[in-house]
Amino acid sequence: MARDVQITFDCADPAGLAAFWAEALGYRLQDPPGGFDSWEQALEAMGVPPERRNDASAVIDPEGSGPRLFFQRVPEGKQAKNRVHLDVRAAPGLEGDARMAALEAEAERLAAHGATRLGRHEPAPPLGAGHLVLADPEGNEFCLD
Repeated sequence: MARDVQITFDCADPAGLAAFWAEALGYRLQDPPGGFDSWEQALEAMGVPPERRNDASAVIDPEGSGPRLFFQRVPEGKQAKNRVHLDVRAAPGLEGDARMAALEAEAERLAAHGATRLGRHEPAPPLGAGHLVLADPEGNEFCLD
């Protein structure tokens, strides 16, 4: 039996990082619990103090097929290179110059939302299609593939 997975990010600003990844993946913020029009309203009703209301956030695939991304506040900052990272498939079906141009355009769009460009790997046929390496606003590396 296959299992659903959730991808969890330790971070300093869950709401900010959730907004970035929602933009990057075409996801949306998870809805508040039933009976509440907003997360602020729900957290207030739950008695969560204002200084703890950015302790967690989550984004979901609006079509329900992709994994949920969960963001949790931790006190320490990022220490080293990620051992696991996301590959954002930004140029499916494209090859060569068209592929790299599409990846560059997506990198530019994500930079406007706080991503940092870290590197470019040129196509190396027959197996290497080329990709870009970026970091999200908190320094987590990911690839545009």
